[in-house]
Amino acid sequence: MAAFRSPSPGFSVPRPAAFGADPSGERMARIRRSPHFRDGVFQNPGGTARTRPSGSAAEFAKIYFNKEARLRRSPQGPVPVHATTLADLARPPATGLRLTWMGHSSVLAEIDGQRVLFDPVWGERCSPFPFAGPKRLHPVPLPLAALGPVDVVVISHDHYDHLDMPTIKALAGTDTVFAVPLGVGGHLEHWGVSPDRLRELDWHESTRVGGLTLTATPARHFCGRGLRNTQHTLWASWVVAGAEHRVYHSGDTGYFDGFRDIGAAHGPFDATMIQLGAYAEFWPDIHMTPEEGVRAHLDLQGGGPHGALLPIHWGTFNLAPHAWAEPGEWTKDAAEEAGQPVAFPRPGEPFEPAGELPGEEWWRAVSQPIAHPWRRLETARSAAGKSRSELGLAGEG
Repeated sequence: MAAFRSPSPGFSVPRPAAFGADPSGERMARIRRSPHFRDGVFQNPGGTARTRPSGSAAEFAKIYFNKEARLRRSPQGPVPVHATTLADLARPPATGLRLTWMGHSSVLAEIDGQRVLFDPVWGERCSPFPFAGPKRLHPVPLPLAALGPVDVVVISHDHYDHLDMPTIKALAGTDTVFAVPLGVGGHLEHWGVSPDRLRELDWHESTRVGGLTLTATPARHFCGRGLRNTQHTLWASWVVAGAEHRVYHSGDTGYFDGFRDIGAAHGPFDATMIQLGAYAEFWPDIHMTPEEGVRAHLDLQGGGPHGALLPIHWGTFNLAPHAWAEPGEWTKDAAEEAGQPVAFPRPGEPFEPAGELPGEEWWRAVSQPIAHPWRRLETARSAAGKSRSELGLAGEG
């Protein structure tokens, strides 16, 4: 373990290896040259985003630690993980594109003959410590070693629920290439990844891996792993384009106008993987609600329904005050209103976006009932419209 300076001369405190390494040398020089780095930190598109919880800490604690609310934030029984992931992945995708959601933001994309693994987190906790921090709510669908060769691992940013040290150290012993945002390579080198297997990109930069083009695109979020958040590593969404197919992975992001620009430059997409869990009114700038996630997908597709939407960043870790199954229920409602096809696979269930999408509400068997605000609103509007029509008042103000 490395050590960091403490206020007392001659005394040092062990720095956990999971903190990674801060950028230095040529890596830091490149960061300072980035057009997105200003006033000593990386900047979000469209200006400053609130990265710390807003509002009253007492109000947040009241909601977060409420006994009834805490029960809703976890499944009421074992999450139904797909049972035959390994056998299913042994068969090549018939259409040339297959996605397998492993839980949270971890997705295996098999695209035009190559395999891309997004934000792989196989650890038991998303934390720098093995004994504390948010614990998995379901097991990984299959061991990492059973996954087989991966051509490229893509990392969206360096938060613990997206960049997992044990997983990276296991992958460091393979031949895979790592595509990461600017500055994140320092963590990976610290954990044993060879520099010649790193592709470290700023926003709008691309790299080729085999027959794939990978492009880092903007996102509205923040970074940091240690005790101090220096904002010296970038966060990104990613576009991966093959000879026949293209996909988009949002990483973590708040909703912003840049989705339309990304879609215009790189879309439309056969599938998008969109973060729409771990949202809260306390941090509206850096995570999306289900409604915003559906809107982001439509923006990426040029404004209308197209391709398949895979909801990510929900179901695996308890990271926000909302109910565990709320992202699934609310995404289903919002997507149906928009006429947008959505895939709801169980963790580990492969599907092909060009084929039949998994659509069963599998979470309901282990979830408390979830309110449907969209449906309630539509019901109220329909009832109001019917009443006015029956009274001969339709169209009056």
